[in-house]
Amino acid sequence: MYAIVEIAGQQFKVTKDLKVYVNRLTNEEGSKVSFDKVLLLDDNGNVSLGAPVIEGASVEAKVLQHLKGDKVIVFKKKRRKGYKKRNGHRQYLTQIVIEGITATGAKKAAPKKAAAEVATEEEAPKAKKAAKAKKEDTQE
Repeated sequence: MYAIVEIAGQQFKVTKDLKVYVNRLTNEEGSKVSFDKVLLLDDNGNVSLGAPVIEGASVEAKVLQHLKGDKVIVFKKKRRKGYKKRNGHRQYLTQIVIEGITATGAKKAAPKKAAAEVATEEEAPKAKKAAKAKKEDTQE
């Protein structure tokens, strides 16, 4: 079973127990993190493709360490002009290990939001009536 998941703006093909270097995450070392942007899921030949993501699917991972990548030298030159610039860069990375891939999970915050919207719709007529009554009291 493998999945293609978006982590920190980049897409990775991940399997269980795979170690991956990703752009620096804000989570602490040893903490668990879940990624919900699963774009493709392959379960022994049964391929599920998201549009753009698969609802309910997630990838769980554990942060192993934060580190810096290898130095990349950026060298700029314009010939016959005497222009040379040398610069270096080391990318901040996080090493994670994939602990599991879940194809279907519990609904996230969407049902809670819908319940909150229903509650506000019920309260809205009451609030309008109260405001109308208050307005009538102030006019008298």
